[in-house]
Parts: sequence; C-alpha cells; structure tokens
Amino acid sequence: MDLVFRAATVHRQHHDPNEVQMSSLLSIKTGGCPEDCGYCPQAARYHTDIEENALMTVEQVTTAATRAKGLGSSRLCMGAAWRNVRDDGEFEQVLDLVRTVNGLDMEVCATLGMLTPNQAERLAAAGLYAYNHNLDSSEEYYKEVISTRGYEDRIETIGNARKAGLTVCSGGIIGMGESIDDRLKMLMTLSSFSPQPESVPINALVAVAGTPLEDQRPVPIFDMVRMIAVTRIMMPKTTVRLSAGRTSMSPEGQAMCFLAGAGSIFAGDKLLTTPNPEAFEDLEMFNNLGLKPATAYSKGTKPTIKQDPGGPEAKTRIKWSRPGHKIERNEEKRK
Repeated sequence: MDLVFRAATVHRQHHDPNEVQMSSLLSIKTGGCPEDCGYCPQAARYHTDIEENALMTVEQVTTAATRAKGLGSSRLCMGAAWRNVRDDGEFEQVLDLVRTVNGLDMEVCATLGMLTPNQAERLAAAGLYAYNHNLDSSEEYYKEVISTRGYEDRIETIGNARKAGLTVCSGGIIGMGESIDDRLKMLMTLSSFSPQPESVPINALVAVAGTPLEDQRPVPIFDMVRMIAVTRIMMPKTTVRLSAGRTSMSPEGQAMCFLAGAGSIFAGDKLLTTPNPEAFEDLEMFNNLGLKPATAYSKGTKPTIKQDPGGPEAKTRIKWSRPGHKIERNEEKRK
C-alpha cells in the first residue's frame, strides 16, 4: 500500500490522475512472422490457428481508425508481423497508411519490427508520432524467450526512432517465467534511456495455445499493480500503458492500476490477435471511476507531413543479428 501511495503521489505531480488515454491497436498485417518469440501466436512456426492476412488497404485502415476515434481512442497503433522493415512496396503502403491516419487527427504509432535510420526518417516525414519496439524482458531472460534476434538490435532500433524525431514507446511482458530481478532489470534499461521513453506498455502474458508459453499461469493482478507502480516511480513523466491481459482483470483491479500510475489503455475487442475488453465496457468503467479519455497530442505536438526523404542510400543497410542458440521449448512447438 505504501508503494501504491508513493506511485500515486508521483503520478499526480506529472499527470492528470483523472485522464486516461484510450488507444487502439490494429494488426495491419497478420501472421507469417519468421521469428520464434515464445509468446507470439503470429510466429509462422507455431500451430496457433491464426489466419494470415495481407497488408491492409488505406480504405480498411481508414474505416477502422474512424470507428476507433468515434469510441474515444485518440491514438492508433498499427502493427505488422514483420521481423524488420524492408524497403519495398509494402513499406510504401505503410507510409500511405501513416499519412492517412495522421490526417484523421489521431496520434499515429507503428510497430513494424527492426528499423533502419532511413526508414525511421521516412516514417517521421509521413507523420508518424510514435514508434513501438518493446524490450520484452531483461537482456538475460530475453535469450530464454527469443533466439532469432538479438537484444542489441532492439536497442539500436529504438535509437534509430529517437534520432528521427519520433517519440518512443517501449515496454515489456510479465508472466513469461521471468524473475522479479528480470522485471526490474528491464525497467532499469528503459529508465536509462536519455530521454526516457514517452510511453511504456506493461503487458501481462496472454498464454495462447500452440505457443511455447501456453502453459504459463495468469499474472496475479497485484504483480501488475506493483509493476506499474515501480515503472511510474522510475519514469515519472512517462505514460505507463496498461496493455495486454486486461480481460482477466476486474474493474477494481484496473482501478488500482490507474491509482498506481497507469495513464493509458488499449481499447477495442482485440489486441493484434488476442482478446481485449469491448470499448463500451471501458467507457462504462471510465464513467464509474470518474475518468475521462485524453485528447490526441495532449502531451506532444502533431507531426507535420513532410516531403519523403527517399529510399535508402547505397551501402547503408543493416544486417540484423541472429544469435543462433536454441530454446528447447520453442523447438518443441515448431511445426
């Protein structure tokens, strides 16, 4: 209780405690990812019954964004199941999607995998507001969950986004079998960034059948409260996002998360491919708690769409790492 009180005090010093941003997460390209992330149902190598879909069109995204805005969301985060961004026609289409959502006066966030400096600059010029690239866990435990990419690549991608002038959204997942020390080490890494991330999503693992982590027990609500409270104290000005796992949380449990410093939720019936509370349920909870949805750009300035700086310069491509070690439980679930 002392921890929650201290976190609530810090939260009130830097944020409106009665304002929570509603964000929507849209999977613009689903399934078929070549990575082996142990928690992810979109990995092509696992049997998860996820239907693979091609990249969404401008019309489809406009419809989804308009609906989300009408239900109170002020930010749209578009996710594509890619290992890294490629300089091809699909990336050109993503740039069009960013311009379109920017034109709807919503904060535009994207999570597309690893990102080169040039790609980050092009996204920024298209009007992207934030780039999401989660650390997932501590550097040590990351190797127990993912073997197809390195932790340092995630750090580099975050740096590329920051250098391009994008705000940074980066957090992690608890409930994957990590220790308390792993959770704290992840927060120490995030808090060491200068500047600190503008937003930090705290996700409770949603264990999906067919993934290596399908048998993990649900995260206790008080673990989420503690994680949010410590994040709030370590990063006072950051927006802490109460993200995946809310379907198993009662309104009372979520209220404690807001008290401990959570300033954002993802609204809508789905988070990429996992269940999420209905938007109307969230609005009812907001009404009961006296909370109000935040408006777009309440903590930043809307990006101006600029001339596209053009494709990658010669000999500037990054070769992302492949650590090469094997994770036994990931291999057992492989097709």
